[in-house]
Amino acid sequence: MQIVETTNEGLKRAYTVTIPAKDISARVEGEIQKIAPQVRMPGFRPGKVPANLVKKMHGEAIHREALNTTIREAMDKLVADNSLRPAMNPDVALGEGYEQGKDAELTVSLEVLPVIEAPAIDGLKLEKLIVPVAESAIDEAVERIASQQQRFETKDGAAEDGDQVIIDFTGKLDGVEFEGGKAEKAPLVIGSGRFIPGFEEQLVGIKAGDERTITVTFPGDYQAENLKGKETTFDIVAHEVKAPAETKIDDDFAKELGLEGLEQLKELLKGQLEQETAGLTRTAMKRSLLDQLAAGHDFDVPPTMVEAEFSQIWQQLTHEASHEEDPEAALKEIEAEKDDYRKIAERRVRLGLLLSEIGQTNGVEVSQQEMSMLVSQAAQQYRPEDRQRFMEYVANDPMMAAQLRAPLYEDKVVDFLIEKAEVTEREVTRDELQAAIEADTDEASAKKPAAKKAPAKKAAAKKADVAADEGDAEEPAAKKAPAKKAAAKKADDADEAEKPAAKKAPAKKAAVKKADDADAEGEAKPAAKKPAAKKAPAKKAAAKTED
Repeated sequence: MQIVETTNEGLKRAYTVTIPAKDISARVEGEIQKIAPQVRMPGFRPGKVPANLVKKMHGEAIHREALNTTIREAMDKLVADNSLRPAMNPDVALGEGYEQGKDAELTVSLEVLPVIEAPAIDGLKLEKLIVPVAESAIDEAVERIASQQQRFETKDGAAEDGDQVIIDFTGKLDGVEFEGGKAEKAPLVIGSGRFIPGFEEQLVGIKAGDERTITVTFPGDYQAENLKGKETTFDIVAHEVKAPAETKIDDDFAKELGLEGLEQLKELLKGQLEQETAGLTRTAMKRSLLDQLAAGHDFDVPPTMVEAEFSQIWQQLTHEASHEEDPEAALKEIEAEKDDYRKIAERRVRLGLLLSEIGQTNGVEVSQQEMSMLVSQAAQQYRPEDRQRFMEYVANDPMMAAQLRAPLYEDKVVDFLIEKAEVTEREVTRDELQAAIEADTDEASAKKPAAKKAPAKKAAAKKADVAADEGDAEEPAAKKAPAKKAAAKKADDADEAEKPAAKKAPAKKAAVKKADDADAEGEAKPAAKKPAAKKAPAKKAAAKTED
């Protein structure tokens, strides 16, 4: 095999690779000899089919596979012999006019990772902003949980706004029942916004034993294609009408949540609030840390990696903009700042490479046990029958494995750096801590929009650490024992339970996070090759607006 370098400019490399025809032919003959004993053909005993007949029957497929294998080995040799660190998979093209019996002429182009001098990690100074948990915050959290544990007592008379009705309903489209549109003895609080627009309002005045038919129109963005924007009817049977009853916050209330008493509930909520603010504190420290690293290091980064990162950011931005009240105006707004978002992508890539270098230099690793846990957690988003296939896919795709590993690796490197830094502490309020997180600290990548900007832009303008670490702050609640989970959830989470999905705060999108959320592995994310995602169960037709 002959390798000739044709380009060596900055991070760009190009080569011509010639693979002799005899090498390809030798591999083809080897494969034929290998599979011949397994071939079955009428008129020949098993394993006795002549090699020339095997070649005649399967030669084209064998040659194609042999050529691909030889090219892969050639690329491995090219990378190893030239001590290359490809930023992305090399672009390999087989010369035109190639046919069996000829040398394979390849043109190879790629970008390599930059050589980064060992980053200096001495002299890092960080401020740890601490938010003491006030008694008033604990009381407020208790009250919010109590509001979500609302009790109802049976009443005589007609249902009013805020009352709970126990109903059967049957949905019909053009007089025919449709799938998912039926339920029996379903509890519904009138005015909760849980059902599609117009449904709950028509239950005002209903009494136990009443039957009525209501007409509602499904939203234009409803997920079921056959119901989008369609006018339907629902036959209603009311079994019971209940009025809200006062929820007394005392030991008995806490015991209903599976706790020993009110004090234990308050202690759990205090711990939850402390964990939450601790997550925000870490977010602020991480932002400051990454800003210091970004300010102290400037080196060229592979354009293909930047473009891949930017593509993800831009795809998410345009998706968000298309769902704004005025999509055209939102798209025009982000288009005007396209260069800024490209700078964000460049910073993310640079920080990712930098963190990777720091981690490798200092022996930071993600253990096999941690990696197995990550893969298992990621597999849960798929249907049970697809989970094993997903895990096998990750095991055979280094890029996908790196994508899963990157966030944890970054966190471990960040934790390592925080331990090395000189840290001072300062007490602040929750608002001051939030303001510190959202403050402009990097003009190139933290361009903060006005408060009334489109949500798509607003999400993109937030620092990466904000989204990443705020998510971490909510994890402890999910890990609590079931009896304590309901009591220990943040009041905000409790509030969300009764809100229509459409009114919830939009989820933070990973694709539009700021540069600080750089992949610690320094690798661009591959296009998704995942198995089919787990399908949502059939939803009740009268379900939340977002459905």
